[in-house]
Amino acid sequence: MEWINDIIYWHWLILAVALIILEILIPGAYFLWMGVSAIFIGGLMLVFPEMVFLVQILIFAVLSVITVVMYKSYRKKNPIVTDEPALNRRGEKYLGQIFTLTEPIVNGSGKVKVDDSTWKVAGEDMDAGETVRVVAVEGSTFKVEAS
Repeated sequence: MEWINDIIYWHWLILAVALIILEILIPGAYFLWMGVSAIFIGGLMLVFPEMVFLVQILIFAVLSVITVVMYKSYRKKNPIVTDEPALNRRGEKYLGQIFTLTEPIVNGSGKVKVDDSTWKVAGEDMDAGETVRVVAVEGSTFKVEAS
């Protein structure tokens, strides 16, 4: 455990780079703020090179928790605004729209053609050619009712 006494500022900077790379690979805003904390500890070590390792770890842990909590609090108060809120929830843009069944709903399951794709639908049994309204989306299945 003698290596603990040999930790200097650039070790913390290497840890910071590793954490930021980890944030790029696994996004979630946790590793980024831990990386920022590691940069801060690296700066402290540059100014106070004789700082005890236990103190370094303690400051890093406390600072990491504080920065992550502050970021999450900020994100909660200031959510990301987008012009495409349903971008990754494609089916939601079809809520309320009316489509014609391409396959009958039998035992609660059928299909409709939407643009250039076919979607599964679930609802009361109906014949092909009848019109249905999308009332909900569960995964890649439209919940429909007769229109």
